[in-house]
Amino acid sequence: MNAVTNQEINRAVIADRSSTIRRALAGHSIVLVGIMGVGKSTIGKRLSQYLDITFVDADKEIEKAAGMTVQDIFDQFGERAFRDGEQKVIKRLMGESQCILATGGGAFMNDGIREDVKEGGVSVWLDANLDILMKRVQRRSDRPLLKTEDPEATMKALLDERNPVYALADVKIESRTVSRDVIAAELVDLLADALPALAEERGWK
Repeated sequence: MNAVTNQEINRAVIADRSSTIRRALAGHSIVLVGIMGVGKSTIGKRLSQYLDITFVDADKEIEKAAGMTVQDIFDQFGERAFRDGEQKVIKRLMGESQCILATGGGAFMNDGIREDVKEGGVSVWLDANLDILMKRVQRRSDRPLLKTEDPEATMKALLDERNPVYALADVKIESRTVSRDVIAAELVDLLADALPALAEERGWK
Protein backbone atom coordinates (compact mmCIF):
# COMPACT_ATOMS: atom_id res chain seq x y z
CA MET A 1 0.00 0.00 0.00
CA ASN A 2 1.32 3.44 -0.91
CA ALA A 3 2.00 5.84 1.93
CA VAL A 4 -0.71 8.48 2.39
CA THR A 5 0.66 11.98 1.87
CA ASN A 6 0.06 14.86 4.26
CA GLN A 7 -1.94 16.58 1.53
CA GLU A 8 -4.25 13.56 1.23
CA ILE A 9 -4.62 13.38 5.01
CA ASN A 10 -5.51 17.08 5.10
CA ARG A 11 -8.07 16.59 2.36
CA ALA A 12 -9.62 13.70 4.26
CA VAL A 13 -9.74 15.73 7.48
CA ILE A 14 -11.25 18.73 5.70
CA ALA A 15 -13.87 16.49 4.04
CA ASP A 16 -14.81 14.95 7.38
CA ARG A 17 -14.99 18.29 9.18
CA SER A 18 -16.92 19.80 6.28
CA SER A 19 -19.59 17.13 6.73
CA THR A 20 -19.83 18.09 10.41
CA ILE A 21 -20.29 21.75 9.44
CA ARG A 22 -22.98 21.07 6.84
CA ARG A 23 -24.95 18.91 9.27
CA ALA A 24 -24.76 21.52 12.02
CA LEU A 25 -25.75 24.36 9.67
CA ALA A 26 -28.96 22.56 8.74
CA GLY A 27 -29.38 24.73 5.67
CA HIS A 28 -28.28 28.00 7.30
CA SER A 29 -25.61 30.26 5.81
CA ILE A 30 -22.11 31.37 6.77
CA VAL A 31 -21.66 35.15 6.69
CA LEU A 32 -18.19 36.66 6.50
CA VAL A 33 -17.77 40.09 8.07
CA GLY A 34 -14.82 42.44 8.54
CA ILE A 35 -13.16 45.57 7.22
CA MET A 36 -12.38 46.11 3.53
CA GLY A 37 -9.26 44.27 2.34
CA VAL A 38 -9.42 41.55 4.96
CA GLY A 39 -10.01 38.84 2.35
CA LYS A 40 -13.69 37.97 2.73
CA SER A 41 -14.20 37.22 -0.96
CA THR A 42 -10.90 35.42 -1.49
CA ILE A 43 -11.22 33.21 1.58
CA GLY A 44 -14.96 32.81 1.10
CA LYS A 45 -14.46 31.33 -2.38
CA ARG A 46 -11.98 28.75 -1.06
CA LEU A 47 -14.26 27.93 1.90
CA SER A 48 -17.06 27.47 -0.61
CA GLN A 49 -15.01 24.82 -2.38
CA TYR A 50 -14.14 23.04 0.86
CA LEU A 51 -17.75 22.95 2.08
CA ASP A 52 -19.49 22.60 -1.30
CA ILE A 53 -21.73 25.56 -0.47
CA THR A 54 -22.38 28.35 -3.00
CA PHE A 55 -20.37 31.55 -2.56
CA VAL A 56 -22.13 34.92 -2.89
CA ASP A 57 -20.57 38.39 -2.79
CA ALA A 58 -23.04 40.92 -1.33
CA ASP A 59 -21.45 43.89 -3.11
CA LYS A 60 -21.77 42.12 -6.46
CA GLU A 61 -25.43 41.43 -5.72
CA ILE A 62 -25.96 45.10 -4.79
CA GLU A 63 -24.38 46.16 -8.07
CA LYS A 64 -26.58 43.73 -9.97
CA ALA A 65 -29.73 45.02 -8.26
CA ALA A 66 -28.80 48.69 -8.76
CA GLY A 67 -27.41 48.32 -12.27
CA MET A 68 -24.30 50.30 -11.31
CA THR A 69 -21.06 49.87 -9.40
CA VAL A 70 -20.70 50.46 -5.67
CA GLN A 71 -18.45 53.43 -6.49
CA ASP A 72 -21.13 54.93 -8.74
CA ILE A 73 -23.80 54.47 -6.05
CA PHE A 74 -21.59 56.34 -3.57
CA ASP A 75 -20.77 59.07 -6.10
CA GLN A 76 -24.31 59.65 -7.36
CA PHE A 77 -26.48 58.95 -4.33
CA GLY A 78 -24.20 58.92 -1.27
CA GLU A 79 -23.39 56.37 1.41
CA ARG A 80 -26.87 56.47 2.98
CA ALA A 81 -28.50 55.27 -0.24
CA PHE A 82 -25.89 52.52 -0.55
CA ARG A 83 -26.52 51.34 3.03
CA ASP A 84 -30.28 51.22 2.45
CA GLY A 85 -29.80 49.09 -0.66
CA GLU A 86 -27.24 46.94 1.11
CA GLN A 87 -29.68 46.10 3.91
CA LYS A 88 -32.41 45.13 1.47
CA VAL A 89 -30.13 42.92 -0.60
CA ILE A 90 -28.59 41.13 2.41
CA LYS A 91 -32.03 40.54 3.93
CA ARG A 92 -33.12 38.97 0.65
CA LEU A 93 -30.00 36.83 0.38
CA MET A 94 -30.37 35.59 3.97
CA GLY A 95 -33.93 34.53 3.17
CA GLU A 96 -32.98 32.60 0.08
CA SER A 97 -30.90 29.45 -0.31
CA GLN A 98 -27.91 28.53 1.86
CA CYS A 99 -24.69 30.25 0.91
CA ILE A 100 -21.34 31.55 2.06
CA LEU A 101 -21.93 35.30 1.98
CA ALA A 102 -19.14 37.88 1.88
CA THR A 103 -20.47 41.23 3.11
CA GLY A 104 -19.15 44.74 2.65
CA GLY A 105 -17.05 46.25 5.41
CA GLY A 106 -19.85 48.41 6.83
CA ALA A 107 -22.71 45.91 6.61
CA PHE A 108 -22.33 44.39 10.08
CA MET A 109 -22.58 47.87 11.65
CA ASN A 110 -26.29 47.83 10.82
CA ASP A 111 -28.43 46.48 13.68
CA GLY A 112 -31.01 45.09 11.28
CA ILE A 113 -28.41 43.27 9.21
CA ARG A 114 -26.87 41.74 12.35
CA GLU A 115 -30.29 40.44 13.35
CA ASP A 116 -30.91 39.00 9.88
CA VAL A 117 -27.49 37.33 9.93
CA LYS A 118 -28.07 35.85 13.39
CA GLU A 119 -31.45 34.50 12.34
CA GLY A 120 -30.25 33.08 9.05
CA GLY A 121 -26.75 31.86 9.78
CA VAL A 122 -23.44 32.04 11.58
CA SER A 123 -21.22 35.14 11.41
CA VAL A 124 -17.45 34.93 10.99
CA TRP A 125 -15.19 37.93 11.65
CA LEU A 126 -12.05 38.02 9.52
CA ASP A 127 -9.61 40.30 11.33
CA ALA A 128 -6.24 41.68 10.18
CA ASN A 129 -3.75 44.27 11.36
CA LEU A 130 -3.48 47.73 9.82
CA ASP A 131 -0.23 47.11 7.92
CA ILE A 132 -1.62 44.06 6.12
CA LEU A 133 -4.85 45.86 5.29
CA MET A 134 -3.12 48.90 3.81
CA LYS A 135 -0.89 46.75 1.60
CA ARG A 136 -3.99 45.02 0.25
CA VAL A 137 -6.28 47.99 -0.28
CA GLN A 138 -3.59 50.02 -2.04
CA ARG A 139 -3.74 47.50 -4.90
CA ARG A 140 -7.27 48.69 -5.77
CA SER A 141 -8.82 52.07 -6.43
CA ASP A 142 -12.48 51.14 -5.84
CA ARG A 143 -12.63 51.89 -2.10
CA PRO A 144 -15.03 54.86 -1.72
CA LEU A 145 -14.41 55.33 2.00
CA LEU A 146 -10.63 55.58 1.47
CA LYS A 147 -10.76 58.41 -1.04
CA THR A 148 -9.36 60.81 1.55
CA GLU A 149 -6.16 62.80 2.04
CA ASP A 150 -4.85 60.21 4.50
CA PRO A 151 -6.23 56.73 3.68
CA GLU A 152 -4.23 55.04 6.46
CA ALA A 153 -5.62 57.39 9.11
CA THR A 154 -9.09 56.79 7.70
CA MET A 155 -8.61 53.03 7.85
CA LYS A 156 -7.37 53.23 11.45
CA ALA A 157 -10.41 55.31 12.43
CA LEU A 158 -12.72 52.78 10.77
CA LEU A 159 -11.04 49.91 12.62
CA ASP A 160 -11.35 51.72 15.96
CA GLU A 161 -15.04 52.30 15.30
CA ARG A 162 -15.95 48.94 13.81
CA ASN A 163 -13.84 46.32 15.57
CA PRO A 164 -15.99 46.33 18.75
CA VAL A 165 -19.02 45.55 16.55
CA TYR A 166 -17.22 42.92 14.47
CA ALA A 167 -16.35 41.30 17.80
CA LEU A 168 -20.05 40.43 18.18
CA ALA A 169 -19.63 37.80 15.44
CA ASP A 170 -19.98 34.13 16.37
CA VAL A 171 -16.49 33.12 15.22
CA LYS A 172 -13.25 35.07 14.72
CA ILE A 173 -10.21 34.22 12.61
CA GLU A 174 -7.03 36.17 11.88
CA SER A 175 -6.35 36.96 8.22
CA ARG A 176 -2.59 36.92 7.72
CA THR A 177 0.03 36.88 4.96
CA VAL A 178 -0.45 33.18 4.25
CA SER A 179 -2.37 31.52 1.44
CA ARG A 180 -6.15 31.53 1.37
CA ASP A 181 -6.00 27.72 1.52
CA VAL A 182 -4.41 27.91 4.98
CA ILE A 183 -6.91 30.44 6.33
CA ALA A 184 -9.89 28.58 4.85
CA ALA A 185 -8.67 25.26 6.29
CA GLU A 186 -8.24 26.88 9.72
CA LEU A 187 -11.75 28.27 9.41
CA VAL A 188 -13.10 24.80 8.66
CA ASP A 189 -11.57 23.63 11.95
CA LEU A 190 -13.01 26.57 13.90
CA LEU A 191 -16.48 26.13 12.45
CA ALA A 192 -16.50 22.36 12.99
CA ASP A 193 -15.67 22.94 16.66
CA ALA A 194 -18.08 25.84 17.24
CA LEU A 195 -21.13 25.03 15.14
CA PRO A 196 -22.65 22.00 16.89
CA ALA A 197 -23.11 23.91 20.16
CA LEU A 198 -24.23 27.05 18.34
CA ALA A 199 -26.77 25.11 16.28
CA GLU A 200 -28.18 23.52 19.42
CA GLU A 201 -28.38 26.92 21.12
CA ARG A 202 -30.31 28.39 18.18
CA GLY A 203 -32.53 25.38 17.69
CA TRP A 204 -31.39 24.54 14.17
CA LYS A 205 -32.56 21.16 12.95
